[in-house]
Amino acid sequence: MTSEVTVRWLGTNAWELTGNGTTVLIDPYVSRTYTGATVPGAFDPDTPITVDESAVDEHIGAADSILITHAHFDHIADVPYVAERTGATVLGTETHLNLLRAMGTPDEQLSQVGGGELYQFEGYTVEVFRSSHGVSGKHKTLLFPGTRPGPVPARPEAIKDLVEGGSLAYLVTFGETSLFFNGLPSFHEREVAGVRPTVLFMQGPNPAYPDYVERMLAATGRPPYIVPTHWDDYEAPLKEPAVDLFGAAALGELVAAASPESEWVLLDHLESHTFGA
Repeated sequence: MTSEVTVRWLGTNAWELTGNGTTVLIDPYVSRTYTGATVPGAFDPDTPITVDESAVDEHIGAADSILITHAHFDHIADVPYVAERTGATVLGTETHLNLLRAMGTPDEQLSQVGGGELYQFEGYTVEVFRSSHGVSGKHKTLLFPGTRPGPVPARPEAIKDLVEGGSLAYLVTFGETSLFFNGLPSFHEREVAGVRPTVLFMQGPNPAYPDYVERMLAATGRPPYIVPTHWDDYEAPLKEPAVDLFGAAALGELVAAASPESEWVLLDHLESHTFGA
């Protein structure tokens, strides 16, 4: 079994991992539906859920596993189509999977997790961690909060129907190379403490969380490689260079100060990088 793994950034928090003849996808969303979310005052929560199947077909090929961090539209809207086309196993919380069922995802491909699981797949392992979505404002509010336990809900029609549904982080390991995906500006510090990934994928700083970057780096042992994620204008075209809308530059400066021995790996849209070679 090789420890070499190639990662490719598909924008937002969407990542493709290939190694040992297998492919793992994190939050595979490439439709980049316009909702106004990146324009002050223009956000429309009633924007219909749409899937750009041609974009998915162009940018996403085979997949063995799909790992969902949370259920907002820019993370799972494309998953039903990707899952049906690839036959991949989909990991997520009860809410994530119920929303996917409501959108037509084949039930036999869905694997419910909640944090603490360690699964052996052919060529790699996946460990699941509880996490927390970022909040904002004076009252620390969460966008589209809520869960969908129990019976499968009605089919979501608008992006506001895709509630957060609990958040997860994942440690994916190919041989000796491990990659920790915490695509949220928060984390469960006591659970993550002691994890020692080769590569840490993380968002930029959030004013709601004091010393987030420093605490995350300390908890994970200041990993050899740091990769920023979910920092682009996720409604701009994927084939154009990424626009730093959510603090990749600021994150890079904080990483350099807090963990100068870590290598900063900044990827643009559709760029790849190989670790463990």
